[in-house]
Amino acid sequence: MKYQQFQALMFAIREINKDLLLLPNITFGFQIYDNHQIETRIYLTSLSLLSTRGQMIPGYTCDRQDTLLSVIGGLNSKSSRQMTSIFSIFKVPQLGVGFEFPQGESKVYPSFFRINAKEFPQNVGIVQLLLYFQWNWVGLLVSKDDSGERFISSLVPMLKEKEICLAFTKTLKSDYLSNTMLRFLWHLTYSFQGEVIVLFGDYRAIASLQTALYSYEQWKKTSYGKVWILTSHCELSGMGSLDTLEYMRPFHGALHFKDHTGDVPEFNHFLLSLDPLNSQSDIFLLQWWERVFDCKFYKRGKVSKVEGNTCMGKENLHNLPAFIFETSMTGDSYNVYNAIHALAHALHATYESGRRPAMMWDGTGISNVQSRKHSCRAPFQETVGKKITKYHQWVPIGAVLWTKLILSYLRNIQFNNSARDEISFSENGLGSASYDLLNWIFFPNQSFVPMKVGQIDHKTFPDQDFMIHSDAIVWATKKVPFARERFLILDAVHCDLCPEDQYPNKGKDQCIVKKLHFLSYQDTLGYTLASLAVSLSVISLATLIIFHKHHNTPIVKANNRDLTYILLISLLLCFLCSFLFISRPGKFTCLLRQTAFSILFSLAVSSVLAKTVIVVLAFMATKPGNRTRKFLGKPLTNSIVFGCPLVQAVLCATWVTTSPPFPNLDFHSLFGEIILECKEGSALMFYAVLAYLGFLALVSFTVAFLARKLPDSFNEAKFITFSMLIFCSVWITFLPTYLSTKGKSMVAVEIFSILASGAGLLVCIFFPKCYIILLRPNLNCKENIMRQKNL
Repeated sequence: MKYQQFQALMFAIREINKDLLLLPNITFGFQIYDNHQIETRIYLTSLSLLSTRGQMIPGYTCDRQDTLLSVIGGLNSKSSRQMTSIFSIFKVPQLGVGFEFPQGESKVYPSFFRINAKEFPQNVGIVQLLLYFQWNWVGLLVSKDDSGERFISSLVPMLKEKEICLAFTKTLKSDYLSNTMLRFLWHLTYSFQGEVIVLFGDYRAIASLQTALYSYEQWKKTSYGKVWILTSHCELSGMGSLDTLEYMRPFHGALHFKDHTGDVPEFNHFLLSLDPLNSQSDIFLLQWWERVFDCKFYKRGKVSKVEGNTCMGKENLHNLPAFIFETSMTGDSYNVYNAIHALAHALHATYESGRRPAMMWDGTGISNVQSRKHSCRAPFQETVGKKITKYHQWVPIGAVLWTKLILSYLRNIQFNNSARDEISFSENGLGSASYDLLNWIFFPNQSFVPMKVGQIDHKTFPDQDFMIHSDAIVWATKKVPFARERFLILDAVHCDLCPEDQYPNKGKDQCIVKKLHFLSYQDTLGYTLASLAVSLSVISLATLIIFHKHHNTPIVKANNRDLTYILLISLLLCFLCSFLFISRPGKFTCLLRQTAFSILFSLAVSSVLAKTVIVVLAFMATKPGNRTRKFLGKPLTNSIVFGCPLVQAVLCATWVTTSPPFPNLDFHSLFGEIILECKEGSALMFYAVLAYLGFLALVSFTVAFLARKLPDSFNEAKFITFSMLIFCSVWITFLPTYLSTKGKSMVAVEIFSILASGAGLLVCIFFPKCYIILLRPNLNCKENIMRQKNL
């Protein structure tokens, strides 16, 4: 057990004993044993907990004053399995780090409760991480044990399903010598050109790898240069001492999946209040303090000078590197903390149910009192592998009943801890299937710190279960590692990378050249849009000719003839600018297409605005005493028509000079195709141009709407209102549609928006007038105008 996990246990028990509502009149206690990760020691310790003192007879306790109610341990899957094989026989609740049961064996161990999340969500998270950064050529380093084999059998099919190529799989033996690992790293440098290595291993294998990586970088005088993705089983602090800091440097920029930890109030303060000079309740503190601060305490009565640094007891825990000791609760400690609180809640539920076995009060708080009729108790269950609960009060013959009751309540326990996380047992373990994604960073001040940059939470919706803040990640190479495209698989072990402009066939034994993807005239979509643009251009030109031919008629003269011509010409040019978006993008067309479209449409909308303002002012000028007549005339119209587009032109000029659009090749968005596109350069300027155009349209629509019912002959305001309503609707729907498409579809959306909005202006404003000019000429006369005014 790590020292912080021990402190988490102490902290949890202190919280429980201070809670007068959870276990009133009961003092929670524990016993702790160190199994040293040795198999025989694990078995012997487990059996001794089930036996009377001095005799290895599991199931009988004759001289114990403490009832074994549960065990917390082990804290790795291997020791958990060994302990479970013993404690499940006696139905003793065991809370430990989970392991995957063989098929059909989960019912064989009914008393085991895993305190960590299952590995499957983590494996899903690894695949999601690879897909997020488009890393599809990876290596796999795995410890050579049952856990490593299960990891491979679970992860590899998921990688194949997503077409992520596994370049190599290397098993790491715990007893690997550093030089053996170093030879492997040298070989890997020349045989593996990928960027990413997934690491799954125990602390001994990781320590060997760290040593080899350090030696490699010292020899080469350069970083190993790979992205390490570490699973929750990996511990970089396995070598934890101050003089091993340099051995952590090769993992700068590594991404590490760790068990989720909540924000437990007061735990940080609890750790920082540790006092080695007053540590009667903590037998480990002095020894741990000396080790992490590399000093020695003077012993009372000993005059001889202590070699090395002297511990003062006032050393600051904040000064310890995070890989040696973290002052915030880690995921492993959080699991222990929750496990102890789960036991307390199960015991609370047992008391509340009224089903608890008979007890006897001994006047000392709570201590187990044996039946006076029996010198020994039969199989009892409750252990404390890592510690836990002790009582002073109770049962004549109830040890077995106690463990059975606690076992039943543990299965159904549910509560919110102090971090406000919901805690319960399920097939996913204690709590929920949640992992934090950490980014290990080696800072210039010689500190090595994990920063949280993401999370996996399978309690949330499927599209929200993986969250990552990629901008917060610090990479070893100071940039996002290159994302490989696709791979050509030559055999089951080795993958060769297809060139970026090629992709593998279905059999993955040949590379096929990708097709260029852009909107061309040969495409049905491109041909259709081009035909539509030509048709609208012809209609605009025809309308302009009609109006010019009948330029002296009242209906043409009524609403400012010059503005009508400017509007028709700008609409004609808007329709023609659609052709800049069709065919293969080039440097010139990329520069011109967005700027031409935005300036021409600004001119068109400004003309509409000027026409509407003139209608409003003309009506106001007819009222006696109103002075607005002086504003009528060319100065006002010219300032609107040329001033508003000038602002748009300045925006476009700024855009082109600072961060202009440019042609770009996108190799990754579409499988088997290379998108030839125009990148905006500056997304901010692109949206600024659209926003200004939207502002002009909104002002024109508002003014036209207010003027739509003015009593004037040939009042265009109501037609302009409908046209601007169509215009605004088209461009409001444009933005989300544009952002959700790729390639030629994205270009087609913009062309369609240009044509649809322009057609709305053309049809709504000019078709009613053309109808009168061509088909009802009798209405296009001065007498008819005067009659309408009188009406």
